[in-house]
Amino acid sequence: MGLALRRDGTLVRLGGSPTPRPPPQVFQCIMGRKRLAGSSIGGIQGTQQMLDVCAAPGIVSDIEVIVAKDINVAYERMLKSDVKYWFVIDVATIAA
Repeated sequence: MGLALRRDGTLVRLGGSPTPRPPPQVFQCIMGRKRLAGSSIGGIQGTQQMLDVCAAPGIVSDIEVIVAKDINVAYERMLKSDVKYWFVIDVATIAA
């Protein structure tokens, strides 16, 4: 698997794949100072369990809901450190 990342980039794989995937080429990671990270959190069931655990004692997250067309604006704001809360994209605004 070629890692299409810039130098010092990180690829994060969430969950797993039902079909085996080839491992990344180690030399590509070393020469590009690239990182590969992963988490078993990411599936619908695991995410729902995590939300249920947080909801029980009232743990919540402050978010800023954005429409899909504003994703580039949100990204620019993130680069400028002009973000106070997590961005959440309203999926109803994503065109089919």
